[in-house]
Amino acid sequence: MRQILDDTEYRVLKIVDETNKPIGTWAIENKLREDNVEISTATVGRILSKLESNEFLEKFKNEGRVITSEGKLALKRAETIKIINYHQDKLNQIISTEVLENFVMIIQARRAIEKETCRLATRYITQAELDKLKEVLDRQEEKSKKGESIADEDIEFHRTIAKASRNAILESLYNIVSTFKQQSNIFEKLRRQINSPYNASHKKIYEAIKNNDEEAAEKLMSEHMDHLMEDVLTYWNTYGSSEKSNR
Repeated sequence: MRQILDDTEYRVLKIVDETNKPIGTWAIENKLREDNVEISTATVGRILSKLESNEFLEKFKNEGRVITSEGKLALKRAETIKIINYHQDKLNQIISTEVLENFVMIIQARRAIEKETCRLATRYITQAELDKLKEVLDRQEEKSKKGESIADEDIEFHRTIAKASRNAILESLYNIVSTFKQQSNIFEKLRRQINSPYNASHKKIYEAIKNNDEEAAEKLMSEHMDHLMEDVLTYWNTYGSSEKSNR
């Protein structure tokens, strides 16, 4: 996930927060140098001005700057993103390989997350989000008929549902596990290899969400993940041994 603060901005904001009193440019520069960060006074000044313009810091008389409530929120968000990115890097080590056990773990994780996002989305989705899902479905079906890639539409469909769940943690978990386009492209390639046809799972899920049927929506999403699991196992049983022997 993209950071709202670069590393030096984060360090500066953290220093101001931990000082618990107004702090000036020279003091911040010295603390950065203590942490082996080589930086000029002018650069520190520019960073402070930027943080202040973003309302993360404010001047306190002539004594220096203090952190604002917005600044504290920015720090918390940056720290959360650092943790998410760390775990995403770990997951990428798994997801970037085409080993059966890893694919199975990915689908199991998605199944658990997306069943709940689908149920919650059915409860909280807006008309605008429903319209977006319908537009994605129409585009996906048209591309499928032409034999074009539908990886982008697959991502957009599931991501819209995750966002509509109104649960930021589940949405973040989906974004981590799905690894955006990488995974969808691999699964699409896999399905084509075993001639698994495009199915109407997304359309059925959309109808259940549209009809506010939480139980049906959750069940259909679970079945959708189960079908994906079947495709992975079929692929592995057909091509897995030959791929392993070629390594």
